Amino acid sequence: MLRENQRRFKFDWITIILFLLLISFGYLNILSASHVGEITSYFDTSELYGKQLIFIGLTFVIIVLILSLEAKFYERFASIIYLVAILALVGLFIFGKDVNGARSWYGIGSITIQPSEFAKFATALAVAKYISDLQTNMKTLKDQIRVATIIFVPALLILLQNDAGSTIVYLSFFFVFYREGLQQVYLMVVLSLIVLAVLGLKLGVLPTAIITTIVLTCLYLFRKKKRGSIFQYILALVICIGFSYGVKLFYEHVLKPHQQNRISLWLRLEKDPAKLEQMRKAEAYNLIQSEQAISSGGWTGKGFLQGTRTTGKFVPEQETDYIFSTVGEEWGFWGSSFVVVLFVALIIRILYLSELQKSQFSRVYGYGVASIFFLHFTINTGMVMGLIPTVGIPLPFFSYGGSGLWGFTILLFIFVKLDSNKINEW
Repeated sequence: MLRENQRRFKFDWITIILFLLLISFGYLNILSASHVGEITSYFDTSELYGKQLIFIGLTFVIIVLILSLEAKFYERFASIIYLVAILALVGLFIFGKDVNGARSWYGIGSITIQPSEFAKFATALAVAKYISDLQTNMKTLKDQIRVATIIFVPALLILLQNDAGSTIVYLSFFFVFYREGLQQVYLMVVLSLIVLAVLGLKLGVLPTAIITTIVLTCLYLFRKKKRGSIFQYILALVICIGFSYGVKLFYEHVLKPHQQNRISLWLRLEKDPAKLEQMRKAEAYNLIQSEQAISSGGWTGKGFLQGTRTTGKFVPEQETDYIFSTVGEEWGFWGSSFVVVLFVALIIRILYLSELQKSQFSRVYGYGVASIFFLHFTINTGMVMGLIPTVGIPLPFFSYGGSGLWGFTILLFIFVKLDSNKINEW
C-alpha cells in the first residue's frame, strides 16, 4: 500500500521546476508590460498584472485537480473530452464574442474564455487515444485519413472563427505522426510544398517552373535506382507548377490585404522603396517597435521595470503576442537566452520522458505536448524578431490571459500525471 502511494506522488520534478521558472519569469514580464505608474498592489484587478496573478493562483488549483485524478481517466475519457471541445468550438458561432475581429471567445460578464486554447490538449488526447487503441503505425492510408480528420475538424472550426494563428498550431501534430511511423515521403512533400510556395511568390510561377523542371530532370537522370517512369516525373512537374500557380492565386485573391502585406514584408516582395516604407508603417508597426525594443536591450538589458519602450507603451499588444520584446529590452541577450534555454529544456525533457513511457497512449500524448510547445515557442519568438510573418500566437506561460495559461497548464500536467503512472522496470 505504501509503495502504491509513493508511486502515485512520484512526479517528474525537473518538468515541474521548469514550469515554475517559466510561469514566474513570465509574470514578471507581464508586470513590466502592463503596469502604468507606481504599483500600489499586485492584486489590483483593474490592472492586467493583478488579473494574471489571480489566473496563476487558479492555475495551481487546476494542477491539483489534474494530478488527483487517476491517469487512466484521461485515456478512458479522451473521446468525450474531445467531443466537448468540439461542441464548445461550434457554440462560438452562436454565442461567441468578437475580440479583435476573431469570434473565438465566450463572454460571461467581464470574463472571457477562449475554447481553442483547451481544444489543443483535447485533440492531443484524441489523437493519442486513436493511435493507441488501433496500435497503428500510421502506414495505411485509412488510418492516416482518420487521424488527420481528428485534427482537421477543430482546426477548420477555429479557422472559420478568423483565428488563423491558433489554426497553425495543429500542424504540430505532423511531428507526432512522423514519430509513430508516418513515411518519410510525407515530410519531403511538405518541405517541397513550402519551398514551392515561397519560390512562387518570390520569383513568380515561370521561374519556379523552370527551377522545378531542372530539379526533377536531375533526379530522374542521376538517381542510381530509377523509381517510376518518366511519366511520373512529368506528372510531378505538372502538380508542382499547378500548386505554385494556386498559391499565387490564393495570395492575390483570397488573403486579406493586411495578410498579403505581412507576407510581402517578410519575403520583401515590394520593390518600390517608398511603397515598402509605407507598408512597413501601416502593417509592421508592432514588429518595428518590437525589434527596436529587443535591440535596445543589448547584452544585459535595461533592468526590471526599466525598459523605456515597454513602460512607454511603444509596442502594442506587448503583454500578449509581443511579450518576448519585454524580455529582450529589460533582460537583454542573456535574459532572452535564459528563456530560450528554459523552453528548449522543457521540450527536450518531455520528449525524453515520452520515450520512457510503457504505454503508447502516454508516448503519443507526450509527443503531442512537446510539438505544441515547440510550434508556439518557435513561431512567437520568430514573429517578434521578424524572422517569420506576423501571426497572432501566444508564448506559453508568458503571454497574458487566463485561457492560454490554463490550456497550456492542463496540456503539460496531464502528461506529468501520465508519466508518474508509468511502470518502472528498473
